[in-house]
Amino acid sequence: MNPARHPTGGPESAPTAKPPTHPLRNAADDQATDAAEDAATAPALVPIDAPSSSTAPADERLRRWRLVLGGEAADGTGCTLGGQDAAMDGALTALYGRGDGKGQAGKDRSAGLGASAPSVARWLGDIRTYFPSSVVQVMQRDAIDRLGLSTLLLEPEMLEAVEADVHLVGTLLSLNKAMPETTKETARAVVRKVVEDLEKRLATRTRATLTGALDRSARISRPRHHDIDWNRTISANLKHYLPEYRTIVPERLIGYGRASRSVKKEVVLCIDQSGSMAASVVYASVFGAVLASMRSIDTRLVVFDTAIVDLTDQLDDPVDVLFGTQLGGGTDINRALAYCQSQITRPAETVMVLISDLYEGGIRHEMLKRVAAMKASGVQFVTLLALSDEGAPAYDREHAAALAALGAPAFACTPDLFPEVMAAAIEKRPIPIPDPV
Repeated sequence: MNPARHPTGGPESAPTAKPPTHPLRNAADDQATDAAEDAATAPALVPIDAPSSSTAPADERLRRWRLVLGGEAADGTGCTLGGQDAAMDGALTALYGRGDGKGQAGKDRSAGLGASAPSVARWLGDIRTYFPSSVVQVMQRDAIDRLGLSTLLLEPEMLEAVEADVHLVGTLLSLNKAMPETTKETARAVVRKVVEDLEKRLATRTRATLTGALDRSARISRPRHHDIDWNRTISANLKHYLPEYRTIVPERLIGYGRASRSVKKEVVLCIDQSGSMAASVVYASVFGAVLASMRSIDTRLVVFDTAIVDLTDQLDDPVDVLFGTQLGGGTDINRALAYCQSQITRPAETVMVLISDLYEGGIRHEMLKRVAAMKASGVQFVTLLALSDEGAPAYDREHAAALAALGAPAFACTPDLFPEVMAAAIEKRPIPIPDPV
């Protein structure tokens, strides 16, 4: 029996599919199968394990099982696909292939898209025709991982056909040094499109959230009426309550400052650029550009592996920042923190954000001593194990626990939560740490 393209089980009368052996394939096939059914204008999706009384016709159920299992006589459906269904099946077979290595005619057959870029470009066009964008991105990542298509991404025609997302940007950045000049312009266009989409989604909320935090963090004693912080003012004047008038006399006013008049806070983004942090590097670069656009925040962006690169002077263009990184290599967190510590001039007004999975290749105890020293000087220290939507990351739990013991808990953060984390750090409030996954 062929390995299933879809991990879902079926009714007793249908064959039981073997689970896929690749975790990413599991997700891709789930989505791809559902998308294939929708794209073929099939009736409303009926669960594969629905009872026999289901209103879906028997041949429709067999068709869906055929798309799930991948064909051949061993799948037990006896169903033949035609038209668009056959084309979708071919696109899936090109990527996931046959588990036993044999095709329907008994010939050797395995996953593959051919050696030429035009063949891959045609396949990319096919899957964009048959499946929605979210499924296309999963299948592209599977193709890069399973079939070794990284080198083909150096071809301009490939980049023009591919569906751009954060993961593709990470792959392009890892190939940056090997990329021929004829491809770099196309690659930059792909990266810029993704970055601009991220900025549209994240910039407005980030600026609004942090502007409010900056205003609240700048307390003044003689505020204008519209700058009065009434909650704090009432709390500070409760002793002046007049019961006969049922009112409080606000002898001391507490108000918000106008943070936009001058630089109020310094933010240092220290980003691990090892290969496993690719998505985090992309998001951090976008956020760095957004923060740098705010006059009240002095932003510094540093990337590191075993070497350190200060990209602060390129923050006006996050694409330049991204192409200034070099994904891969080792990790020396201690050395990076030493550099960042040397750049801090106002510790009490500084937020230090370390974005790393904490797999330290440098001197562990020195790293922890630096974090403790920065916190003792007044720096608000935040450690993000990942800045992405990829779920729970892999990280060094011993180092994370050691940082937590120093009062600097380490946690994974989504891009949507990042503005709230920064606002809390600026106001010196407790950091909103998400529940562990």
